[in-house]
Amino acid sequence: MQGKQPRLRDQVRTLIRVDHYSIRTEKTYWYWIRYFIRFQNMKHPRDMGPRDVIEFLAWLAVNRNFAAATQKARP
Repeated sequence: MQGKQPRLRDQVRTLIRVDHYSIRTEKTYWYWIRYFIRFQNMKHPRDMGPRDVIEFLAWLAVNRNFAAATQKARP
């Protein structure tokens, strides 16, 4: 029997901590990941792709007045 794949939260936490980001950054990233998933009507992340990200970033730019530079930032 194969082990279960780690939950998304655990995967994110591991990657952030390996890169030595602060706990505050970890919390901020997790907030935006959850926001993105809710924006996509709770679609599973494995079922999303670049178009979903572009749609979300465009929505943020128009509806939340996020700067274009934000859309180019690396998560």
